[in-house]
Amino acid sequence: MARHLVNRFLSVLAAASCLLSCVSTNSGYRYGADLIRLQTVDDLHRLLTYHETRYPLISAHRGGPSAGYPENAIETFEKNAQLQPIIIECDVRITSDSVLVLMHDETVDRTTNASGKVSELSLNDLKNVYLTDVDGNETPYRIPTLDEALQWGKGKVVFTLDVKRDVPYSTVIRAIRRHKAEPYVVVITYNADQAATVHQLAPDLMISASIGSANDLLRLNEHNVPDSRLVAFVGTSEPDTAVYRLLHEHGILCILGTMGNLDDRASSRGDHLYAEWIDRGADILSTDRPVEAGKVLREYRQIHKLKSPFIN
Repeated sequence: MARHLVNRFLSVLAAASCLLSCVSTNSGYRYGADLIRLQTVDDLHRLLTYHETRYPLISAHRGGPSAGYPENAIETFEKNAQLQPIIIECDVRITSDSVLVLMHDETVDRTTNASGKVSELSLNDLKNVYLTDVDGNETPYRIPTLDEALQWGKGKVVFTLDVKRDVPYSTVIRAIRRHKAEPYVVVITYNADQAATVHQLAPDLMISASIGSANDLLRLNEHNVPDSRLVAFVGTSEPDTAVYRLLHEHGILCILGTMGNLDDRASSRGDHLYAEWIDRGADILSTDRPVEAGKVLREYRQIHKLKSPFIN
């Protein structure tokens, strides 16, 4: 028991040390300078509508985990938000007592020091476990509820919420309403039916929809999902430039998923590829390498003199 407590103390100390180093004056970053500050839903619509001088952003896949920082953890969100203006992609599941929590997998086995299905565990059960980092090491951090995440994120980030199959959209939307989080939340959907369901329940919310072709966009329009409420996830490989052009003509920003193959390509061939993907039409990069990609986009925005009224 004593060794366990010592290890946990050392984990907390290491995390605090890393956090301080991330915001040191030598890093060139200043916390608070690049937070995404949105007051109204119209602000979010303006930020996420395409125009020629749009402000390209990083989306941290599963919150951007790294050594010492688990996926889907508020502490990880905080670390990444201290480095750059950022979108936080995270995953929503529901417990046995109907509480929304952040967890990617059906079970807690891979990302915590416990085991079992999220849907068969209560919130109290989950509050007694610790999250593990990308190397499988236990951290001092706990599984957050969606309520806790939404409360933390106001005036700091934009969330894209990946709502898992067994979670009713209506329950997630109630949480968004409860925290008045409409100005900084996008709900992820994977087909036109899901997008239509979300739009019918909450016409003011922004929706991320999978759009890889003109037919995908047409299908969304046929389901009465307006372009003005859409952000397009174009896939995990680059689409044809005609897809980017079509979506941009409709005012729709494009999210390119670099997590996986494209991140690996940038890691091996050079991080300059992130700028090339932006040049070819991507507007948001959903990445497992938010620090590396973020440095490239920061330089890209400086070179092209790109600014946003919602980011200092």
